[in-house]
Amino acid sequence: MKRRQLMGYAGAGLATAFLTTLSSEFPAGAQSSGLSVQWLGHTCFLLTGGGVKILVNPFRSVGCTAGYRPPKVAADLVMISSQLLDEGAVDGLPGKPKLIYEPGVYEFQGIKFQGIATDHDRKGGKQFGVNTAWAWKQGGINILHLGGAAAPISAEQKILMGRPDVAFVPVGGSAKAYNAQEAKQAIQILNPKLVIPTHYRTQAADAAKCEIAGLDEFLNLMQGTTVRRSNSDSITISPGNLTETSVIQTLSYKF
Repeated sequence: MKRRQLMGYAGAGLATAFLTTLSSEFPAGAQSSGLSVQWLGHTCFLLTGGGVKILVNPFRSVGCTAGYRPPKVAADLVMISSQLLDEGAVDGLPGKPKLIYEPGVYEFQGIKFQGIATDHDRKGGKQFGVNTAWAWKQGGINILHLGGAAAPISAEQKILMGRPDVAFVPVGGSAKAYNAQEAKQAIQILNPKLVIPTHYRTQAADAAKCEIAGLDEFLNLMQGTTVRRSNSDSITISPGNLTETSVIQTLSYKF
């Protein structure tokens, strides 16, 4: 079956997306081993591996993200979970990165991406609409970024998500993303090897305009799970240093 691919250029805005079909053949060397992960604040990460730079969920600096620098970094591909300002602000990104933003199967530079529709709230999507969780393999690592998932993972969604090597999981709550208990339940379902928490309160928050909780509530709930704390905003992951038992990895933003 051919894969239909909805892609646009991030810098040109969402309205210029176009439809195309790409070959399913992977170019040689596209999946060399190893992945670099850089946290740019909130649910935004830059993932580098397999010869590709992927930026996930660039945001506008407002509310819970007010104190973060705008994540306007160079990337080959940008993927967003929704068009909300905290995870879908693509204006002003350098260069002309390709953009994917809707559920479906995509392919870019030898990497297959699965966009999985989930509810962005606890009201069947009636409040904040659809959230797109992204699953793909890069640098030999199976990655799942849950974006702003707020509803429990269904059996059908679990099949599409598979078992991630690395899962980016929102933990801070609010009306549009998992709270600590919901994040724990998702982790139990997915059984990822490495969990990177996202969407939690930091010193970047505008106190009057941010309703999400800090990281400690989630970590306290996950007592008994190994936690690795990095004093850097970046880590390197290789297939060989992942364990079968889930480990939580936290990163430090360089304010």
